[in-house]
Amino acid sequence: MIRLARIGARKQPYYRVVVIEKERARNGRPVEVVGTYNPRTNPASFDLKRERIAHWLSKGAQCSERVRKLLALPVPAAAGSAA
Repeated sequence: MIRLARIGARKQPYYRVVVIEKERARNGRPVEVVGTYNPRTNPASFDLKRERIAHWLSKGAQCSERVRKLLALPVPAAAGSAA
């Protein structure tokens, strides 16, 4: 399963996108960390290792609804590029 694991402080959510066995606890030991997600920024920022996610999907992993929505978003442009 590819889902979110909360690592932020109280009232300051911050998440890791993790590959984890479905039966494990939300913040249990993951198989691999494949990204991060910060809903507190405007717009929400995220960083995903898309090639690793594609690898795990090919092995039969399923995405949670939120991770599926993050994958559908376009890749954010590189910040600070000078023209």
